Amino acid sequence: MRLRVATWNVWWRFGDPDRRRDAIVAVLRELDADVVALQEVWWHGEGSFADDLAAELGMQVALRPSRDPASWVSSLPGAEAYGIGNAVLARGTLGEPVVAPLPAPPREGATRMVLDVVVDTPAGSCRVVTVHLTSTPSSRLRCEQVRALAAHVAAAPSTDLPPVVLGDFNAEPDSDEMRMLEGLLTEPAAPGLLLANVRRWALDPAEATFTPANPHVVATAAPPVRIDHVLVGLGRGTVPVRIARSAVFGAAPVAGVWPSDHAGVVTDLDVGPP
Repeated sequence: MRLRVATWNVWWRFGDPDRRRDAIVAVLRELDADVVALQEVWWHGEGSFADDLAAELGMQVALRPSRDPASWVSSLPGAEAYGIGNAVLARGTLGEPVVAPLPAPPREGATRMVLDVVVDTPAGSCRVVTVHLTSTPSSRLRCEQVRALAAHVAAAPSTDLPPVVLGDFNAEPDSDEMRMLEGLLTEPAAPGLLLANVRRWALDPAEATFTPANPHVVATAAPPVRIDHVLVGLGRGTVPVRIARSAVFGAAPVAGVWPSDHAGVVTDLDVGPP
């Protein structure tokens, strides 16, 4: 069977969120993924954007807000009524979400966390772990965050399928933190934990997810980089999984509206005996 998983940072309340909302829905509806991890999801008094997406797409949702969104709220006038968090949407039943804190600089408070949820797929259970690592220019703190993330994944109970770890890592593929997390080109962040980055199966492994081709990014003066990733556990689980393809999505405007400052990453997994 084919299992499609994706990750996307939806840029909280920045830009024009009301116009971007419809563009995000349109992109996700066309993508038709079985599992979608979202970062920078906005919250309000009546629920969250992830709840809205789940209802529109006919999916289940697991979501957890940041315990302290003050650093985000202070950066956007008029956003006092909104929180921020991570979410997982899935077609299958979701287990009880587990949240674990990650190290974070004082200016970010308690905004960085692991969201871990087991998804029931037709081929068996699958642990889905999503993160949004710090955007600080130095990789030192992200290395600390990766060690905490890897320790969490390594200690988590096994599922039928190998774990899928995905999100906005704010780190390029050849950075210290991403090489540690993979454990394929250097010592792994947690002993015995190997996670293959699906970009290795992409037609264009260097295709950026954060690029000045997107007008939302131009003001940052950032070069084109791939900082959003999907990783699949190696040697874990009892159901075989093969990475069939990987690509970037959400990298163009929808009816004149760019849906986010990030593009997302999608991968198709062939699950079960060949």
